[in-house]
Amino acid sequence: MKRTILKTIPILLLACIVYLMSCSKSGGGGYSNGGGNNNGNNPPPPDNSVSMAGMSFGPNTLTVAKGTTVTFINNDNTTHTVTADDGSFDSGNIAAGATYKHTFDVAGSFAYHCKIHTNMKATVSVTD
Repeated sequence: MKRTILKTIPILLLACIVYLMSCSKSGGGGYSNGGGNNNGNNPPPPDNSVSMAGMSFGPNTLTVAKGTTVTFINNDNTTHTVTADDGSFDSGNIAAGATYKHTFDVAGSFAYHCKIHTNMKATVSVTD
């Protein structure tokens, strides 16, 4: 009987450790922005900023007041661009970990994309 119990204890300990490890992380994580894909890898970006993570921009639509400077933060492991569809701004290449800032002085809706990864698209909406 003692041998059976002694053989069972390591198995039970291992099962408990596996269970506790699986419970220690929240499923999904990340933030919801109505678009994009954060995959729970990065916290939501600060106010008036856009994160590039998971090969997407987040939030998918950012609304700011006229005169606001928006910071685009590359939280991905690859280079991206922030390029206005209408040509009004273009960051050039933004290396992993780098940022780009643009001040929106005109009200309107500004769609932008990454020249390198054409599936990456989002919008800054500027109000008066």
